[in-house]
Amino acid sequence: MSTAVAGKGLEGIVAANSGICWIDGDAGVLSYRGIDIHELAENSTFEETTYLLWNGRLPNREALREFTSKLAQARALDARVVDLMRSYPVSASPMEVLRTCVSALSFYDADETDNTHDANVRKSYRLTAQIAMVVAVYDRIRKKKEIVPADKSLTHAGNFLWMLNGEKPSETAARTLDTALILHADHELNASTFAARVIAATLSDIHSAITGAIGALKGPLHGGANEAVMRLLLAIDKEGADPVEYVRAMLASKQKVSGFGHRVYKTEDPRATHLRRMSEKLGKDAGQPRWYEMSRAIELYINREKKLNANVDFYSASTYATLGIDIDLYTPIFAVSRIAGWAAHVIEQLDDNRLIRPRAEYIGPAYPTPWVPVDKRT
Repeated sequence: MSTAVAGKGLEGIVAANSGICWIDGDAGVLSYRGIDIHELAENSTFEETTYLLWNGRLPNREALREFTSKLAQARALDARVVDLMRSYPVSASPMEVLRTCVSALSFYDADETDNTHDANVRKSYRLTAQIAMVVAVYDRIRKKKEIVPADKSLTHAGNFLWMLNGEKPSETAARTLDTALILHADHELNASTFAARVIAATLSDIHSAITGAIGALKGPLHGGANEAVMRLLLAIDKEGADPVEYVRAMLASKQKVSGFGHRVYKTEDPRATHLRRMSEKLGKDAGQPRWYEMSRAIELYINREKKLNANVDFYSASTYATLGIDIDLYTPIFAVSRIAGWAAHVIEQLDDNRLIRPRAEYIGPAYPTPWVPVDKRT
């Protein structure tokens, strides 16, 4: 058995074979099933992209129609899950609620004990639809607003905005969120996806795997950077400060500026390219250009002074803000998208499973360290 020592945080270690996502960090390339993310962002939809991730190929017209219909038909929450959300304390965060509700959804899934490929695909339809619904429904509940029923005639992104806001979204808003969901749908073995695969590899159920993935995404080093970016923009706006001077002072006092740099990409994160454009266009169309303009000024300064590029989180903050989405929903929306990739990886893992059990490099006391009677211990 090989016991080669991995770098801290498993950096640079190849931990699995996968046909889902390919990244070239040096060239700034991200692709799903071999198709460049730029092509998908410009031409595809979240439904088509999810089909691609789950099936390994683009659907023809009939297959896409069937897939879209099945995903829309899966927009249903058991009333007991909604009652559960009503019982949570008002201090519960949307991510805590989402984590708990996904676990509870397993109680009411007819396929829960079936771990076959087809059953996991059926559960993936339901989880993809239900995660979006949980985020929207809980936001209505905590704001003491009437729950908005799902509209199965809308796209996945459009229905989410409809259930969240109680009004039909504009074409621009629906398409903007749809593109954001495509960009966030998968990213190889990031922390949450790796967590999901590790759990699935034990032959646990898909709900457990996705609950674990959400738990990993909840951590600020993985899913919370866009929230930190927006809080920074709000702080600058509240003080009426110059964005560059404000950030310059942060750096001088050794504070971190979120939304820059990436463990994998050595050049610009290709997802940031599209989110920058969307942030600018959406801001102009909505007559709210300040979030984009502040973001752009900060980006240019950080790039010039620190040689760091914006990542996917930096412009998703201003994009979501212009869509009128609350800050503490940014990470849950990440999950609304990433469930497509999580499900693809769980299915792939279980289709050719082996328990994931790495080794650790031992750095403790030398062996054999003798046991010492309690009366002789210092």
